[in-house]
Amino acid sequence: MKTKIQSLVLLLLTFTLVSCSGVAGLFATPTPTPTQTPTPTVTPTPFPLLGQTLTDVTYCTVGNNQPQMMDIYLPKEGGPWPTVIYIHGGSWMNGDKSEAKGLAEWLNPLGYAVVSLNYRMYPKVKFPALIEDPKCGIRFLRANATKYNLDPQRFAAWGASAGGHLAALVGTSDASQGWDVGEYADQSSRVQAVVDMSGIADLAEFPNSGLLTVIMLAFASKPEARAVGSPITYATSDDPPFLIIHGDRDATVPVEQGQAMYDALIKAGAPAKLVIVKGAGHDVTAADAPPTEPTKEEIGQMLLDFLEETLKGK
Repeated sequence: MKTKIQSLVLLLLTFTLVSCSGVAGLFATPTPTPTQTPTPTVTPTPFPLLGQTLTDVTYCTVGNNQPQMMDIYLPKEGGPWPTVIYIHGGSWMNGDKSEAKGLAEWLNPLGYAVVSLNYRMYPKVKFPALIEDPKCGIRFLRANATKYNLDPQRFAAWGASAGGHLAALVGTSDASQGWDVGEYADQSSRVQAVVDMSGIADLAEFPNSGLLTVIMLAFASKPEARAVGSPITYATSDDPPFLIIHGDRDATVPVEQGQAMYDALIKAGAPAKLVIVKGAGHDVTAADAPPTEPTKEEIGQMLLDFLEETLKGK
């Protein structure tokens, strides 16, 4: 679908009819050769938002008319672009969309738009409000794909920690869960790929820790009730490809959570890849981390390869 704004330049043509002169009756006046009107040419106007960063874009207004905002980072050329939608971490209580700036600086030159969204957090809200906002953000982007020169058929959800949990939940859930509430109800909140870094997959089997206290308050006190907010609950064969990255020394979200997400997807028949990073903690790509296996650079290449394969078909 061509989405660049275009201006139409009309070529004005002047037709001159030329007739032969001569003695009347000796020569018939020749029929003028028809002049074919050229097809008007179309001169494309450059997409006006190339290379721009749009901050604090209101994407949805939910729950007591609270406006939720996102930042949109656009490449300097090309489009419609495949789009990475970043969901920040922070134990569902902290964090901000601004943390995706570095991700955008990395991916924009490679032809990806990057969107980072804020969402309502605990203790102001509890689940399922935590997932309703990201899903509404995706529907907003699909409804406004032409405006921002995005390809609505090439969306990836990317998150770390609590953001990884929400990205995974976006990937496995669908409209039947009832979380597609608010604006743009005619649009889908499904994505075509998921990057889940250090995310929580099974809230019901989370070990006793400080984070478990938050889980019990933000989701449900009983383990069986927490299954409703667990990405593994909704794994099906039609889920998008997942890239799951988890450190084997993660003291915040045990590596067993990444393994559980992978196992659930594979059992359901969905495409998934699990990378367990030896020697890595919760932040598997921390600059000050000791050498890991695979290395930070190798992880970066895995991420790029995954995006190329799932969003660009390479």
